[in-house]
Parts: sequence; structure tokens; C-alpha cells
Amino acid sequence: MAKRVAVVLAGCGAFDGSEIHEASAVLVHLSREGAQAEVYAPNIPQMHVVDHVKGQPMPEQRNVLVESARIARGNIKDLATLDVKGLDALIIPGGFGVAKNLSTWATQGKNCSISKEVEAVLRAFHAAHKPIGLCCISPVLAAKIFPGCEVTVGHDTECEQWPYAKTAEAMKELGCRHVNSEVTQVHVDARNRLVSTSAFMCNAPIHAIHDGIGTMVREVLRLA
Repeated sequence: MAKRVAVVLAGCGAFDGSEIHEASAVLVHLSREGAQAEVYAPNIPQMHVVDHVKGQPMPEQRNVLVESARIARGNIKDLATLDVKGLDALIIPGGFGVAKNLSTWATQGKNCSISKEVEAVLRAFHAAHKPIGLCCISPVLAAKIFPGCEVTVGHDTECEQWPYAKTAEAMKELGCRHVNSEVTQVHVDARNRLVSTSAFMCNAPIHAIHDGIGTMVREVLRLA
């Protein structure tokens, strides 16, 4: 039978929701591997809306579930209805929506809180020993919830290729172990069944980001 994988989105757009290329890559690679994706998002207001041309907030309000439905082509469910019993794995793409809508990482860093629904879902998969795939900024969710876990967001030394490398240091302060990796690589925390990859934390060609996410998806399915 096909593996059933929950994909949790955080809106639609790199700066205020799920990173669209990452979400699309997850869905493409799941399809290629013969897995069935079931897309979810919390039915909550976004923290704010960003004009992706100007890179500045806009004076309007949007809903995370409604915006995520754009990526899912309308085939999406309220995160509150997710039942871990019928699912084999969980994947959360990145994008600033993870740090703004699924958590308060964008404004509070290491002192952030995680959305109650998102935390409950992560803990349910973890308790059931079912694998969790994370890319870009979404490993911060695991770092906050599972002290001592191992994740990667790429490199921990800032440079042109790794403009967000300070994130790794902030995550270490939460008590997790950060493992440096290249954009096409993943890190597997076998004990916690976490698979992470850097994606757009790296200033890399989009095909390399797509390939890294593919590796993450395959490792998640291998563990499922």
C-alpha cells in the first residue's frame, strides 16, 4: 500500500507562508516515490501579509488555511482534524510562515513558542515513532520541542552562500545538536526519526534545493 504522508503548510509565499518551491518539491518527490500526500494547515490568521515585490508588510489580513489551499489546489484539511493513526510520516516545508504562523521564532528566536496544534502533531508523530521531515527553517520546530535532537539548517558560518547561518547558532542554544551539511544533503537523527535538509537556507541553484528535498523525502519514506 502507498505510504500516507501528512504535509503541513504555513500559508503561501516565502516571506509570510510556506516557501512555494519547497512545498511543491515535497509534493513532486512524494508523488514520484508513489506516496500519497495529505495536505494540512492550521485555520488561523497569518501573523501579517508581505508584498513579495517590495518585501514589506501590507495592510491586510489573510488566513493560513485559505492561503495554503492555493498550493494544495484546494485539496487541503484543517490541521485540527489530523489523525496520526492513519498516517505514516509527517513533512513540514520551510518558508517564513513556519517562523511567523506555526511559531513565534521570527520575533522571539530561541524564546519562541510553537502553535499548540503544530506542537501536538509533532509530538504525536514522535510518540508513534513515525518519521518527520523538515526543511529550511522548519527544523527549529523540532529543536524547540525535542531537546537534544539532531538537525541541520546547512552551515553555521555566515557567508554569501549561507546568509542565514546564524540560525544554526540560535538553534544550538535550544539544546539541539546542529550538523553542518551541503544543500543536497540531509541529516538523519535516527533516535528521534527526524530528517532535515537546508533548502533555501542556502543561496543555491533551485535544482540543487529540489534535489536536497528529494533526498529528504526518500529518507522519510525509508523510515516510514
